[in-house]
Amino acid sequence: YLGPFYERAFQPLVERGYLQFCYGGADVGSYLSYHPLIEDIHITGSDRTHDLIVWGPPGPERERRMASDDPLLKKQITSELGCVTPVMVVPGEYSAAELRFVAENVASQMVNNASFNCNAAKVLVLSEGWSQREAFMTHLRDILSTIPTRLAYYPGANDRYEQLTKGRSQLQRLGQQEPNKLPWTLIRGLDAQAKDPLWSTEPFCSILSEVALPERDPAAFLRAAGKFSNDTLWGTLSCSIIIHPRTEQSSEVRNTLDVVVDELRYGVVAINHWPAVAYGAMTPPWGGHVSGTLKDVQSGIGFVHNTPMIEGIEKAVLRGPLTVFPKPPWFVTNRRSHRVAEKMVDFELEPSFLKLPSILVDAIRG
Repeated sequence: YLGPFYERAFQPLVERGYLQFCYGGADVGSYLSYHPLIEDIHITGSDRTHDLIVWGPPGPERERRMASDDPLLKKQITSELGCVTPVMVVPGEYSAAELRFVAENVASQMVNNASFNCNAAKVLVLSEGWSQREAFMTHLRDILSTIPTRLAYYPGANDRYEQLTKGRSQLQRLGQQEPNKLPWTLIRGLDAQAKDPLWSTEPFCSILSEVALPERDPAAFLRAAGKFSNDTLWGTLSCSIIIHPRTEQSSEVRNTLDVVVDELRYGVVAINHWPAVAYGAMTPPWGGHVSGTLKDVQSGIGFVHNTPMIEGIEKAVLRGPLTVFPKPPWFVTNRRSHRVAEKMVDFELEPSFLKLPSILVDAIRG
């Protein structure tokens, strides 16, 4: 349904023959991918789609091609794919208001667009010995229980949900269940050492898993959480670290954080924010970590956005305060986000300082 809007926005390029929109399914995509007049391809979606285009259908012929480094696709392809996105909450002493804000932050990362986002929070990495762990999870449950469930519109969502939740003992379904809608679901107490499908399969539905690492010291936890995210979880697109500024006052913790951010194999590392903020900002580069290859693409190859056209990028780092005021409009708990969004679009269309007070009033009331 967005097609006509894009065509209208880019009408000057379409009229001059520089741009063309095509509609269809896999047959159209396949035709265009191998058409001799197409020189470069960029896709977004699944790593399975990428491998199908590059190496052909699964089977002996694909295995032969991969073994001999002979891709079926003989042209350049870049991609932005999925990720089992971790949110690492560093243990510390958070006030009640701060703890609630962090829970709202995580809930927003989970439920936006019914959790059908490549950067949606999928694994919550906590410290087993964090004294506020249960209080935090209580806040998170309370928030999710008040959010209306949403249409599970993405193909295969129901099947993935059933496969990944079947037989789970520590399963918490929240929100009112309705036909064609999936409940917000927390899966707790997972073993970081086990080969769990939740580590290797992006749910792309309303599931958030929790794993508790034994490390209690903030610096030790950061090292362990970084290693777990790098070595156990599939994908290299984006991750988030939540850390209290008082915790970071320790030189050991501050230095460890710098090292972990440097070592994390993700295209975007967000500190105290949802990585999608970097995507929405448009200027930072957005894409999988540079360690992705055609044979092991992970979250993709190459970057989009990158307005300054910086070369030689490894990752983007987004950093912000633990809490902010006014409440961000993308927070699911913001009561005026629809009003703020409408007024910001209107401001973008016809900028005027006279419109700013109205936007600020709605932002504060959110």
